[in-house]
Amino acid sequence: MISRIWHGWTNRENADAYEELLRTEIFTNIAKRSIQGYHGIHLLRRDADDSVEFVTIMWFDTLDAVRDFAGEDYEVAVVPPKARQLLSRFDKVSAHFDVIETPD
Repeated sequence: MISRIWHGWTNRENADAYEELLRTEIFTNIAKRSIQGYHGIHLLRRDADDSVEFVTIMWFDTLDAVRDFAGEDYEVAVVPPKARQLLSRFDKVSAHFDVIETPD
């Protein structure tokens, strides 16, 4: 299994709107794509000084499944235009890890 990890930051004023966009539009649209080997996404959020940090962790069977999601240059972050409007900064690339242990 592959874990795709990405970070983005908003200002406090945009944090709730960004979270709502993720939950109601972006994550829903990803699920609608029915990507074979995609097993969902976790969303993490924390306040950090004058910003709010978000972390997404996506789960895939293989790097081929990641490529089906992100394209051939699969490390490049997938950040839709509406999200870019709310983010103050974000990782330009996502990190990919082989999953060694899970809390079954």
